[in-house]
Amino acid sequence: MERISDRVSVERSKEQMTVVISARLPRVKEGLLTAWVLMWTLCGVAFIHQFVTLENGSTRAFMLGMCALWLFYELRIGRTLLWRMKGFEFWRVRGGTMTIKDSIFGYGKARDYFVDNVKDLGKLNLDKSDWRLQFTDSFWTMAGERLGFMHLEKHVAFGKGLSDEEATALLKILKDRFAQERKNGQ
Repeated sequence: MERISDRVSVERSKEQMTVVISARLPRVKEGLLTAWVLMWTLCGVAFIHQFVTLENGSTRAFMLGMCALWLFYELRIGRTLLWRMKGFEFWRVRGGTMTIKDSIFGYGKARDYFVDNVKDLGKLNLDKSDWRLQFTDSFWTMAGERLGFMHLEKHVAFGKGLSDEEATALLKILKDRFAQERKNGQ
């Protein structure tokens, strides 16, 4: 096994190549995210308590909407916390197919892409001054993809949270493997 960094490892054999990217955060950021989830959960308890104790009326309807909004964000931030604590992004190239899977506790949907249908594999063109990039690079999100390609006219982005150096190293390894897969498929 080859390590690109402390979070990224690559395993190559004749039959396949596997890349594992850990989503772990430094302890301080993990603690901040955990504290945020706990505080948000406490807010939800207060919202639900208020909803249950109110008399029927427009305030109760407002609180129902507030509880729905709270639940939506509770699920999102809870999933992000699990992703950051126990999540991995897996790539596997084997038999002419690339599989990408975002895994939390080993669960997640694997998406398969035929190597012969992959076009324009490369680093994503990101504007460093764009506020959306700053938001998706934040530790409280599950975004931050750095690599991408076109597959059957659909844009596919992957490589969550990679640094520029990690993305460059993995792109070279991936292009070499794709060339080998295409050669073996002929």
